[in-house]
Amino acid sequence: MKKLLKWPSFMLVLILSLILSGCSTGTDTPSASGGGDAEAKGTIERIKERGKLIAGVKYDTKLFGLKDPASGNVEGFDIDIAKALAKQILGDETKVELKEVTSKTRIPMLQNGDIDIIIATMTITDERKEQVDFSDVYFEAGQSLLVKNDSAITGLESLSGVKVLAVKGSTSAQNIREKAPDAEVLEFDNYQDAFTALKAGKGEALTTDNIILIGMQQTDNSFQLVGGNFTSEPYGMAIRKGDTAFVEEVNTLLKSMKDSGEYDTLHEKWLGSKPE
Repeated sequence: MKKLLKWPSFMLVLILSLILSGCSTGTDTPSASGGGDAEAKGTIERIKERGKLIAGVKYDTKLFGLKDPASGNVEGFDIDIAKALAKQILGDETKVELKEVTSKTRIPMLQNGDIDIIIATMTITDERKEQVDFSDVYFEAGQSLLVKNDSAITGLESLSGVKVLAVKGSTSAQNIREKAPDAEVLEFDNYQDAFTALKAGKGEALTTDNIILIGMQQTDNSFQLVGGNFTSEPYGMAIRKGDTAFVEEVNTLLKSMKDSGEYDTLHEKWLGSKPE
């Protein structure tokens, strides 16, 4: 005992700490299975406490999310889905804050907590499932090509040696390199920059999902889609990994919208027809 008393005080503190930690039951530490559910519930609760949903959306994608430079309003199919989700959680579709995302920035913004959800023409892929959780599919698209009306390009087989424009962080950029390996792919930060480059002749074709290309074509009828759809691009809403309660909340919304006919109405409003 006399020898123990001669030890430095910090050693006594260390010994006591080890004894106390050994007696701990560990009940204050979330389990691996329960941590995700707790975080998911927290996401919904944080939305309610904050009084608004923060949704990451595109600002440059006509039909799905496009900002009007005159009014400053962002409108589109994805925007109306975000409003419907705000109404379901908060009882008021206006209680939503829209934050601009691009294909490159959307996952980091979600993981950093800058946004609650991504609703931004995002294709569900196995690679992305490792980073985020997805809702059920809410729209089916397919990749295609946009070219000038007088272009000799008719499809993938015409792209050898051709400059093809795409967007950074998109599945379209990956797909075109695989399906047209002899093409030269130039990537841009967003769809607006890519379309501007196409109009300026910096490339001979622009590739992304067909419905996004249709939105571009509607603004300039000197362009056309060619080659049909050569991929399947199922869109899902992305949620932080492990937020199971929030995923269920979003899937409940989608089912409710489809059962009530609200989904068909939005589809016709923005895309010109009811879904097949």
